Amino acid sequence: MEVTETSSHPIPQEAFDWYDEYAHGIIDRRTFLDRLRSITTTTLTMGVLLGALTPDYSKAEQVSFNDPAIKATYETFDSPDGHGKCQGYLAVPTALEEQGPAVLVIHENRGLNPYIKDVARRVAKAGFTAFAPDGLFPLGGYPGNDDEGRAMQRSMDRQKLENDFVAAAKFLKAHEKSNGKLGAVGFCFGGYVVNMLAAVLGDQLNAGVPFYGTPAAEEIRKNIKAPLLIQLAELDERVNASWPEYEKDLKALGATYTMHLYPGANHGFHNDSTDRYDKEQADLAWQRTIAFFEKHLS
Repeated sequence: MEVTETSSHPIPQEAFDWYDEYAHGIIDRRTFLDRLRSITTTTLTMGVLLGALTPDYSKAEQVSFNDPAIKATYETFDSPDGHGKCQGYLAVPTALEEQGPAVLVIHENRGLNPYIKDVARRVAKAGFTAFAPDGLFPLGGYPGNDDEGRAMQRSMDRQKLENDFVAAAKFLKAHEKSNGKLGAVGFCFGGYVVNMLAAVLGDQLNAGVPFYGTPAAEEIRKNIKAPLLIQLAELDERVNASWPEYEKDLKALGATYTMHLYPGANHGFHNDSTDRYDKEQADLAWQRTIAFFEKHLS
C-alpha cells in the first residue's frame, strides 16, 4: 500500500483515491466519510485524514496578489452562447508596455479558488498576460468553499459553461494586452476544457497544457491544431484510462503533442493546497509548462 507522510502520519493511497471519487461526484460525501472511518486509528484520525485531503488555501500563494511585478484586476466579458455576462481574474506583467502573448488559466470543478488565482499570477510573473475565468460567476462566483463550489458547478448547464470558456478564450485573444498568441492551461476539469478548446478553436489556440484532464468528445477531436503538452499523474487511474484512445486519435491527426507521466504522483499533484501536492513533480511540470508557452507563443 502506497502512503504519503503527513506530520508523521502515513496517509494510505486509497484515501487519496476516495477523495478523487468524491470530488468528481462518483461517490457521495457520506460514502467518502464512511470509507475514511474504516481506516482510522488512534493516530490516523478523521481530523488528520481530512486535514490532508481538503484544501488549505493559505498554503497556495507562491506569488502575492500585491507583487509589484504584476497587476491583477477583475474583468467582465460577454458570452452570448453561454451565460451572457461572465467575469475573470486578469493578471498582467507590469513590465509589459504594449502587447504580448496571453494564457487562459482554467479552474477545476469548483470555481475560481485562491489556488487558481495564484496560478494566474505565476503565469503573469513568467511574462504572459493571464486570465482566469470564474465559471461560477453567473451564480455569484466562487463561494469560498470547495464543496459548495462543486455543487454549484454541477448544477450548471454544461454546454453553456463550456461556451463561457470558449468566449473567455476569444476575449483574451482579442484583449488590448494580447498580441493574438493564445495559450491555455487547466487542471482537472480545466484540463478537459483545454482539450475541448483545442478541438473547438482549431488554429485560434496556439498552445495547450492540460493537467490530468480527459479528452474532448471524439467527434470534434479532428479539429485539433494546437501543440499540446499533456501532463498526467501516474496514480490517476480514472483520467489515465482515457489516454490510450486520445493518443491514438492525436497520432492519426498528426497532431503535435508530448505526454509526461509523473511517477508516484496523484491527480491534483500540482495543487499546493493539499497533501496530494508533490513539490518536485509540480515544479518540473511547471518548468515544462512555461518553456512550452515560451516556445509556441513567442
